[in-house]
Amino acid sequence: MNKILGLDLGSVTCGVSISDELGLLAHPVKTIRFKDDNIDFLLDELEELIKEHQVQEIVLGLPLLMNGDVGPRAQASLEFQSILEEVFDLKVIMMDERFSTRSSERQLIAMDISRKKRKKIIDQAAAVEILQRYLDQK
Repeated sequence: MNKILGLDLGSVTCGVSISDELGLLAHPVKTIRFKDDNIDFLLDELEELIKEHQVQEIVLGLPLLMNGDVGPRAQASLEFQSILEEVFDLKVIMMDERFSTRSSERQLIAMDISRKKRKKIIDQAAAVEILQRYLDQK
């Protein structure tokens, strides 16, 4: 099976996860820090990961509002979906990411991870949660 990349896009960070070869488990990869106006840096980093892991598909978190509406962050994710599809010529699946960061935060607290360390890895953990939800639905 081909590997799938999971992304949790924020305004200045992007958490990245990757599936195993069987498409059963999501694993954290890294958090990419970028400036809102420097999307090229983010795309360059993602290109390296896509090549390195031979990614065939991308799952991108869609931060819908609690009532299911598309707000500004979700609109930014939808725009990023179009960019990813155009630049990498890969299928990009949008996955509802409501509660993913909160759920990841709870898991990290339960694992007794310090607040300082949690701040560094929360985006990766959310990317894992987003990708794992997708893998579980397949």
